[in-house]
Parts: sequence; structure tokens; C-alpha cells
Amino acid sequence: MCIQSFRFLYHTIESRPFQIDYYDKRGLDIMSTPDLIAQPDSRRTRIIAVTQALFVTVLWSSSFIIIKFGLEEIPPLTYAGLRYSIGSTILLCLILAQPKMRESIRKRSRKWWLMLTVYGIMYIAVAQGTQFLGLFYLPAITLSLLLNLTPVLVLIFAIPWLGERPTRVETFLVLVGIFGVLLYFFPLDFIGVSIIGLIIGLLSLLSNAFSSLIGRAVNRTKDTPALVVTGIMMSVGSVFLMIAALLTEPIIPFSMTSWFYIFWLAVVNTALAFTLWSHSQRVLRAIDMTLINSTMMPQIVILSIFFLGEFPEFLDWVGLILLAISVSVVQILQTKKMNDSKNSTTDSTKYHAEKG
Repeated sequence: MCIQSFRFLYHTIESRPFQIDYYDKRGLDIMSTPDLIAQPDSRRTRIIAVTQALFVTVLWSSSFIIIKFGLEEIPPLTYAGLRYSIGSTILLCLILAQPKMRESIRKRSRKWWLMLTVYGIMYIAVAQGTQFLGLFYLPAITLSLLLNLTPVLVLIFAIPWLGERPTRVETFLVLVGIFGVLLYFFPLDFIGVSIIGLIIGLLSLLSNAFSSLIGRAVNRTKDTPALVVTGIMMSVGSVFLMIAALLTEPIIPFSMTSWFYIFWLAVVNTALAFTLWSHSQRVLRAIDMTLINSTMMPQIVILSIFFLGEFPEFLDWVGLILLAISVSVVQILQTKKMNDSKNSTTDSTKYHAEKG
């Protein structure tokens, strides 16, 4: 019944004009692989893909608001665990309903499964678990600002681990982003700000950055559909998240409103959102997805103002804008750099093939 129900959902999405026998291999991390793009079918196809991707960013941005509402009753880790347990179950149903996706996970090596396990633990259990905990202690805008430093941190971590050195422009943008964060917290007295929340937020930032690097390693082989990577690693991570919740938080009854928040996040903001995002990746370039994803920060700020009553002051606005611009440009430059690297490799291969 589960597989049949979600097979209908999947084929409803697949029936759109942008149905292409092509899979993007980036999983959750839009910066994890070079710019891979299927042949565009039409202008209408691209418009649909852009609209879907933008719709997904609205869903993901609204998650901050819904999480804040639910945290009034639901313990943070339990909240996160239920969301991703239900969401991953739906994604697994979608995966099992598709022969091509089932085929993509057959005869996988032990190393592949180990990498997905580590990826799931880091991204879901640690990164998402600390995000829910962070939202319990911090305003949504503050945590969003911290998490938006993830691309900057990935750029820094990539120097010793991947041997990727940032350009002068990227270094300047990193400094601009850091300056924006300092402006947001100026003066640095942290009055009215939860120190525990900041520590948890920084831990969430670090785990997001590490999981981005792991995601790049997992997707480097470029032979697995994004939805498969997402579904499997989310399933693994949600198990560890639920174990942590059961060990550290009390089991309490939830109201119907709280269950609505949980199922909305699981079904709409997780299962549906990741499915739509995966389909948009088949049509749009990596740089397009990067630009669309960068709209989340202003969306979260606007939603937080209207629904949570969080009103940034003047310096806060300046800091948020500086960080948003610097992070967006860094991601665009990184995407272009990966595209250029891919193109140069392709040209070199063609040259040697022709010469041979």
C-alpha cells in the first residue's frame, strides 16, 4: 500500500514535461559535484524546474518557523527524529517503487554503505539534531545566520583536506562574511543570547560543513541517483537520531497540532521537497540551483519577522546582507570553478582521444 501510494506521487511528478532519463549525483549538497545538466527540452521545462526549486526553498525556509512552533511542546531530538524517520520511510517507498533506483543500490561495496552511514549520521543525526536543538535556544534568524556560514567553512576546510586553495576574491568574500557575522552580534556582549544555543549552533555549523565534504566524497562516483543517496543516508541518520531522543528525552503525549507539525515537516518539507529538488536538478545547472538555494536566508528572515516577531536592528540587517551576498558569490564562484575543471578535463580527454 505504501509503495503503491507513493508510486502514484512519483509518477505524477514524472509526468511533467521535464522527464529526462538522467540523474544528478549530488545528493543533499548542491556543491558536491560539477555542473551536470541534461539536455533542455524547452523553455517551459526550465520554467517548471525553476518554479519547483523555488517552491522547495520556500518549504525549507518555512521549516524554521514550523520547528519553532512545534518546540513549544515537542522535545527537540524527538521532533527531529520523527520528522526524518517518517520522511525517510516515504523516500524509501519511492526508491523501492522504481526499478532503476532499486538497480542502482544492488551489489554496492561495503565502503559505499559505510560512507552513506557516516554521511547519514553526520548530516541527519548530528547536523539536523543540533539544528532543532539550536532553534530551541536561539531565534530562527540567528541560527540561520550561523548555518549560512557553511559554504565559507567548507571553503576553508577544503584547503587542507582537498587541496583546494581559495582565490583572492574568495578569501576577500570570506572576510566580508565573517565581518557580517561580527556586525550582527555587535556589540559582542551576547546579552539576551543563549550561550548554550550559540555553542549548539556552532556545532550544527561544523557538522553541516563536514557533511558537505562527506557528501562530495559519496557523490564523487556520480553513479547513484540523488534520491537514493538522500533516502538511504536519511534513513540511517534518523535511526541514530531516534536512539538519541529515546535516551535523553522523556516520552510525552503530543497534541493534534504537534502531530500536524511533525507530519507536515516529514511529508511535505522532507519527502516531497527532496523529490522535487531532485527532479529540478535533472534540468537546471548547478549554478542555477546554487542561486535558487541562496534565496533561503532572506526568506527565513522575512518569515521570522511575520510569524515569530523577530525584528533585526539596523546593524543586524547590514550583517545579514553582507553575509548573504558573500556566501552567495562564494558558492557561485565555487560552482563555476568546478564547471571549468570538468570542462578542461573533458577537453583534455577529447584531445588525447583524437591524437591517439
